[in-house]
Amino acid sequence: MEGRAVLDGLTQRAPGQWQIATVKAIKAETPRVKSFVLGLPMWMPHLPGQHYDVRLTAPDGYTAQRSYSIASSPLDEGTIELTIDRLSDGEVSPYFHDVLVEGDQVEVRGPFASYFVWHGESPVLLMGGGSGVVPLMAMLRHRRRTAPGVDMRLVYSVRTAEDVIYAGELGDDAVLTFTREPPAGWTGHTGRIDASMLEGAHGSAFVCGSNGFVEAATRLLLEHGFDPERVRTERFGPTG
Repeated sequence: MEGRAVLDGLTQRAPGQWQIATVKAIKAETPRVKSFVLGLPMWMPHLPGQHYDVRLTAPDGYTAQRSYSIASSPLDEGTIELTIDRLSDGEVSPYFHDVLVEGDQVEVRGPFASYFVWHGESPVLLMGGGSGVVPLMAMLRHRRRTAPGVDMRLVYSVRTAEDVIYAGELGDDAVLTFTREPPAGWTGHTGRIDASMLEGAHGSAFVCGSNGFVEAATRLLLEHGFDPERVRTERFGPTG
């Protein structure tokens, strides 16, 4: 059935001011991806799909700022989770990966509004490539906790088994495909996402990943019959 799920009265808000967040926990997701749980003194609920800005300031006053999608559900009061891919030539992600430890502090601002947010549409298809799964996981986590009956499915494309982010959380509502090297004994899909993985899918779609992934996935969705106005996309650039 087409419709909307109730998202506990969540509303889109203007982002708060810069604040000092404290690192509460760090989890290694893959060899180059880590999740950071940040405690916020001025926390406000976000919408699944929104992001926060992170700002680092050097002793000489130089600043570097990047945006990272929120991976956690808005129900995680007082904290947000940012899942960050380490880029060797980045200015912010290496600091998070190589320097930050639990108890450290970092400057953040958000949540920032975007049209790439789940308001409770149903049914909904989530399509993620690599670290593009991060904002989609916020949607999946929140649906599991607030509206488990909502028809939501994640189609997730990764290169190899060690590239799977949130591997321990992917259940029956997620389908994976490996584009380079599947794990030993894998009997599921391999190669790029194709029409066979969209069988029965309709309604709204959220697509997040690299430019190439988003373009290919969007084209596939339109060929499958999705209404262009109900396909929302977000592209991850190489900055970090």
